[in-house]
Amino acid sequence: MKKLLIPLIAAFAANTVSAAAPQQVIDISTDKVSMVLTAAPGGEVYFRHFGGRIDDPAPLADYKSNRRSDHGTEDLAYPATGGRNFREPALRVTHADGDMNTELRYVSHASKQLSDKNVTETVVKMTDCCQALDVELVFTAYARENVITTHAVIRNREKGPVTLHSFYSSSLPLKADKYLLTHLYGAWAREAQVDHTLLTHGSKSIESTREVRTTHTENPAFLLTLNSDSFSETYGEVIAGALAWSGNFRLNFEVDEFDVLTVLAGANPNASEYRLRPGETFTTPEMIYTHSFCGAGGASRNLHDWARNYGVYHGHEAVPTLLNSWEGAYFKFDAKVLKQMIDDAASMGLEMFVLDDGWFGNKYPRNNSNAGLGDWQVNAAKLPEGIDHIASYAHSKGLKFGIWIEPEMVNPKSELAEKHPDWIVRPPKREAPTTRNQWLLDLTNPKVQDFVFGVFDNTMKLSDKIDYIKWDANRNANNVGSAYLPADEQSRFWIDYAQGFYKVMERIRAKYPDVLIQACASGGGRVEYGALKYFDEVWMSDNTEALSRARIQYGTSLFYPAVVMGSHVSATPNHQTGNITPIKFRFDMACAGRLGMELQPRQMTDEERQFARRAIASYKEYRDIVMQGDLYRIGTPYDKSGCYGLMYVSKDRKQAVLFTYSLRYQGRSLIPKFRLQGLDPKTGYTIRELNVDKSRNWFDGKTFSGEMLSNAGINPSMPKIYDSGVFLLTAE
Repeated sequence: MKKLLIPLIAAFAANTVSAAAPQQVIDISTDKVSMVLTAAPGGEVYFRHFGGRIDDPAPLADYKSNRRSDHGTEDLAYPATGGRNFREPALRVTHADGDMNTELRYVSHASKQLSDKNVTETVVKMTDCCQALDVELVFTAYARENVITTHAVIRNREKGPVTLHSFYSSSLPLKADKYLLTHLYGAWAREAQVDHTLLTHGSKSIESTREVRTTHTENPAFLLTLNSDSFSETYGEVIAGALAWSGNFRLNFEVDEFDVLTVLAGANPNASEYRLRPGETFTTPEMIYTHSFCGAGGASRNLHDWARNYGVYHGHEAVPTLLNSWEGAYFKFDAKVLKQMIDDAASMGLEMFVLDDGWFGNKYPRNNSNAGLGDWQVNAAKLPEGIDHIASYAHSKGLKFGIWIEPEMVNPKSELAEKHPDWIVRPPKREAPTTRNQWLLDLTNPKVQDFVFGVFDNTMKLSDKIDYIKWDANRNANNVGSAYLPADEQSRFWIDYAQGFYKVMERIRAKYPDVLIQACASGGGRVEYGALKYFDEVWMSDNTEALSRARIQYGTSLFYPAVVMGSHVSATPNHQTGNITPIKFRFDMACAGRLGMELQPRQMTDEERQFARRAIASYKEYRDIVMQGDLYRIGTPYDKSGCYGLMYVSKDRKQAVLFTYSLRYQGRSLIPKFRLQGLDPKTGYTIRELNVDKSRNWFDGKTFSGEMLSNAGINPSMPKIYDSGVFLLTAE
């Protein structure tokens, strides 16, 4: 009985101190955004504010919610299962003694400016009132970008192991009259479609349980428009969030009886119980937040700035324009075919050639998707002179050289599968299902991590002229089982796989800091900031058709900057959709991201090749504006008008490039108007239409004030479907 009373007395004492001690204010701020917590020693840590900056948040120490305690807890900074919390918990634990309750109490907090003077880190320390379990909330504020990231560190000081059932990265309570949720959904070849949902009472979750290709159907990012049921690019209060995690994720949105919306974001707890041994810590993925009073556009620009400065590897270096061999040659090529493609790429002014799938395997040659994956020897029949011969030829023509790998997967018909069946993800006594005729390698296993690193390392050793790696991943994880993990810890697979992937990437970046790497996963399966910490760009979709790309690129741009968006001009009829689109429309769409081509140039007409040279040359003229400028979306590709525009404005507002698209027939009566944002109202801008012999627009070559272009706008002529324009604006 005495032992039972001790934790009860401790808990009572903690609550007594909390009630008596004054609340301390924990201020986490950027130039325009504040996140405010309050706490008293031994008391709970409350979440008080996230939104516009508060220069003096001290009065929030006296904040009273006027809630009755029997209706549940206040808005906690990191709610756990236990105490008076009735909402979905950020943390759910079974302690070493079987106790299923956790009540976190404030210990201390500290803030420090990092070596980068733009960045401040705040750590809030808490501990359970009855068990030796600690939680640290780590907030990192990026002043200029107006972004705050957060994660949790969970430490077990108990005498036995504890089981983590839920371990979200953050909990964000918000209070507004309305909550309009904007998020992405889709499928292969139809990624990044946009959905708007007005949240009602109860819970809505956006999640993935697929591992590896986690973002085809959902994306771990969202926008919340507050106090409105209308989405706007330019007006209103908007919060954006994005999770940096390459495994299963969950974003949970719960509106309670107080009309408070609580957002939980983090690794998906589904089937992912994690045993934490005594003395061990668990660090959750990073959750990224920003806030804007300038609509969705303002939130996007904050995220883009943060991504280029902190979230993307080589965020200020654009991947060169390129020709990729895949849709032009598929598996059927030899050195002669590749050299011809390199010649054509150079003649059109492209800057890199990428050799895609099919270059490897000898016992099981990689002549289709059925065999050879995992056997990373150069195919002697196709390329008897090796990769260096092709890479050197590309360099001799003034091009960089890239090559494709898929190191996490293996064909059943391969030497690797024969030698290492224990490396395959599969449960005992059950079949390992194939996807695209392949199995998944078990990255929870350090030996597999060594192998995957070795694939990259040995590929780079094939030539000192390899500048770029296209890293593909063409399947999900299912029917999961690991021969490496203990039988009673199989649920660690979902976490340990993603962490194993990161361990490999850390080793790669330590040895190859300068190589360019693309994250491809059957197209847009790895479009998230966990991967982008190591990758230079993503392949948004295997669907290269320009009309489809309008929506794919629009949705992606809500959260991710153009510098990471690989976008290619492909053949017509398109290989995915069969659609036939004009060469100009294809280029004008691809030029809104990182421009590339994915076709056989020998099948282009002379007129198309001539236009390609012209469009590539003009793209280089304004590329820096697209890659590093501020994005202003004008309408959406979902609008009933069928017209859509976007504009990138240089940071000094001296140049801008405007893209306009007609996605449906306009006829003689529907004339679009585009009001241009982001310009200096008192500066004059000369407009020049690119890639046309003679513009049909009355404003071409004329100079207008930024004020006029913003308030009155311009009306480019786009009466037919696939009409498009690219306009360069230069300050006078």
